[in-house]
Amino acid sequence: MKTILIVDDEPRTREGVRKTLEAWSSGRYRIETASSGVEALAWLEEHEANLLVTDIRMPEIGGLDLIERLEDMKNPPVVIVISGHPEFDYAQKALKFGVIEYLLKPLDKAKLVQAVELALQREEKIHRIERMEKLVDPKLMETMEHENVYSTPVREAIRYLDEHLHESVSMRDLADHLHMNASYFSVLFKEQTGLTFSEYLTKQRIQRAKVLLTTTTLPIAEIAERVGYQTARYFVKVFRELEQVSPGQYRSRVNDSADIIQ
Repeated sequence: MKTILIVDDEPRTREGVRKTLEAWSSGRYRIETASSGVEALAWLEEHEANLLVTDIRMPEIGGLDLIERLEDMKNPPVVIVISGHPEFDYAQKALKFGVIEYLLKPLDKAKLVQAVELALQREEKIHRIERMEKLVDPKLMETMEHENVYSTPVREAIRYLDEHLHESVSMRDLADHLHMNASYFSVLFKEQTGLTFSEYLTKQRIQRAKVLLTTTTLPIAEIAERVGYQTARYFVKVFRELEQVSPGQYRSRVNDSADIIQ
């Protein structure tokens, strides 16, 4: 269950925000409160929040100081700022720290709920991007990022493999398709991508398999076939060598993480 942390030293405002969000959430979110920036930091050391709704002016640690300290956290929450002071400097600094919304007191309940919904959508998008980044092999990502500087034959080879990943493709087959000498193509591909043809093909197949494992309920055997492996046993062997877990274990771990985030 996602958590929203409300931080405000004014009890009336703090409780008003809490009651508004509890009525809106209908039990879908956990609503927590803190009466100061100090209390909020102590709470965040032991727990994770998906959204922080904080006042700007508070004793000891103000809202902006609190937001700045979030940058050191592993999974910082997205932030909405509430303030009784419409000063431009506050708003400008808040936006610099990536604050989703700057709401002025007295709070309009509809605008508060709208801001919270927007912030939670942004938080989910951030986590979705992070989850997808974890799916991608770092070396493969580096190769993809530099694709535009490769020679035409190498770019064509990468596109061809992407379209024929489910088929049995050898380096000689691809070289013939490109009307190139296989040995020369092998050297050219490794020189430009930093990966041998075999390494690249394997990484791409496992990458595709990871996407299918986390976005579908397809059986392992069918996924193996879709990414170009003739037998599920060999697919599992290669997958385990690259990821240190079996495809089934990988699927379970990623799905468990997604459930925790939701």
